[in-house]
Amino acid sequence: MMYEWLAPLMFAGALLLIFSGYPVAFALGGTSLIFAFIGVAVGYFDWNLLLALPDRVFGMMSNYVLLAVPFFIFMGTMLEKSRLAEDLLKTIGLLFGPVRGGLALAVVFVGALLAAATGVVGASVVAMGMISLPVMMQYGYSKELATGVITASGTLGQIIPPSVVLVVLADQLGVSVGDLFIGSLVPGVLLAGLYALYAGSVALFRPKAAPALPKAVRDIAIKELLRRVFLVMLPPLLLILVVLGSIFAGIATPTEAGALGALGAIVLAALNKRLTIKALKETMDETAKLTAMVMMLLIGSTAFALIFRGLDGGFWIEDLLTNLPGGVIGFLIIANLSIFILGFFIDFFEIAFIIIPLLVAPAAQLLAPMLGVPASIALVWFGVMVGMNLQTSFLTPPFGFALFYLRGVAPPEVLTTQIYRGAAPFIVIQLIGLMLMILFPEIVTWAF
Repeated sequence: MMYEWLAPLMFAGALLLIFSGYPVAFALGGTSLIFAFIGVAVGYFDWNLLLALPDRVFGMMSNYVLLAVPFFIFMGTMLEKSRLAEDLLKTIGLLFGPVRGGLALAVVFVGALLAAATGVVGASVVAMGMISLPVMMQYGYSKELATGVITASGTLGQIIPPSVVLVVLADQLGVSVGDLFIGSLVPGVLLAGLYALYAGSVALFRPKAAPALPKAVRDIAIKELLRRVFLVMLPPLLLILVVLGSIFAGIATPTEAGALGALGAIVLAALNKRLTIKALKETMDETAKLTAMVMMLLIGSTAFALIFRGLDGGFWIEDLLTNLPGGVIGFLIIANLSIFILGFFIDFFEIAFIIIPLLVAPAAQLLAPMLGVPASIALVWFGVMVGMNLQTSFLTPPFGFALFYLRGVAPPEVLTTQIYRGAAPFIVIQLIGLMLMILFPEIVTWAF
């Protein structure tokens, strides 16, 4: 058509506004309004197209799956604000105390748990940085290892269920949340295992970089240690297990399981005498802020998608990606590079609402034959790959979000270059995990 350049121009205009620092939700909404006027003026469509927007927004707001978002955010934030996550870290640290690198292993374990519960990289990295970095430095850990393991563990929430990220990603890909949870479980545990293996290797070959806890600290009575394990460590783990198990077994939907998790976090805080008005208020404030941000982004992206498709942008993207040199390999390279670079500048939720809907059709068309699975399962595999890719992006200097978040809470004696050097080995581990997933797709598709 004569005005086929409008869709690429709209996409470029939205990215330009986003990179200028303008709020993403308003950048998308504003771009949509501008190009709606242009589309009507040149006769590409008429104003009747916009009548679909209220229906789409209403459908989005009544989406039962998305109701899981505030529940999971509440659960993770309550564990953090009531200091149950801090107690968990200290208990696991004492449990592994006699082992060199025990604190680093505890950080990987608790970081994965907290990251999975909140699903928000910034919250996880800041919480772990404030809780564990001073402790690790106090007991003589290498600053590079300490900062590296904290930033890497904080990004695990991208693919370890139950995660807000996976709930949103499943909604945008049009796949079952339960399927995405199952598909991401092995890759997430694999990455956490590789992190722990690296921390253990550093402790083995460079004992001074990851010392065991001093004898005076770890010399507590076995009875006291067992009490802490049963009262501090097991309840949060059982909560996560019940939430995940109810979804995997088909007993509860992700939303119902999320509500159970939120209630369980409140009960755990109350049983530990940590359910204060302050903790509850801070948890609700944080949940409201993050949920409002997600919803505003979703409204802006819904308007953008409507006008973009009205300008035949969907056909432009599909033709562009399905006709790349190299076929499916070319698509994977371009998709991964695009998401990786965007991950430097915009948050996951923004990528999920802007980029992922454009990649769904090409991904289903190209990946299903390559993997030999139905299109829905191919999209599950693609979703896990996106999550793992973004983890790498969030860790990579100089723009990685996780590095900036840790820099904000790290003490002055920790240099930015030390944070960068600490992240480097974990970036390599991420790339190894990503390549293993591409070479052996059964890591994701084993259950289907």
